[in-house]
Amino acid sequence: MAKKQKFDYFDAFEKQTKLAVQEADLLIEAIEKFTEAENLRDAMERAHALEHEGDEINHSIFRTVATDFITPIEREDIIDMSQFLDNITDYIEDVIQRFYMYDVHFMHHDALEFACLIKKSCEALDTAMEDFRNFKKSKKFKQLIVDVNTYEEEADQLYLTVIRKLHTHDRENPMRVLVWSQIFDRMERCCDACEHVADTMNTVLLKNV
Repeated sequence: MAKKQKFDYFDAFEKQTKLAVQEADLLIEAIEKFTEAENLRDAMERAHALEHEGDEINHSIFRTVATDFITPIEREDIIDMSQFLDNITDYIEDVIQRFYMYDVHFMHHDALEFACLIKKSCEALDTAMEDFRNFKKSKKFKQLIVDVNTYEEEADQLYLTVIRKLHTHDRENPMRVLVWSQIFDRMERCCDACEHVADTMNTVLLKNV
């Protein structure tokens, strides 16, 4: 009888990060090609498909970690890692949905810069994740984690800037301030979620030094 193939957690994590990069690309495309909210249905469907694929990976990780006798890293770290990765695709989908739900009539000029920063965060995380299975021996893994955190700090600064601009330049249009404050908050959460994954990887590293 053939031996059952062991579940590869690191491979599953990599699949999750690559989905995040794809969805970040989709967010940029939705912003660059924006004409009106009604035309975002296709982007929303594609984003939901990616998010659903991520959910399936997350569920498979949860099912496996619940029954595996031995895991490559601690169970709680596997669970945290997978859930934080799933949050990234959830939040990116949430941004695209909010363009539609709030029926935005124009694309804010800072939205593309924020989306590009989200993509950089996802790409940096993807690069770090590709090295994660070798974290005990890798000489570059620590720096890859730092790179993710650096983009999150840039996102924090950009968030402060754009929210202040909304409240100083658009205070006569409270609905616009409300709508875009909500959207930029979701965009900032995307980068936060990337940092949460990086922090979890760093925790794993510290536990195994």
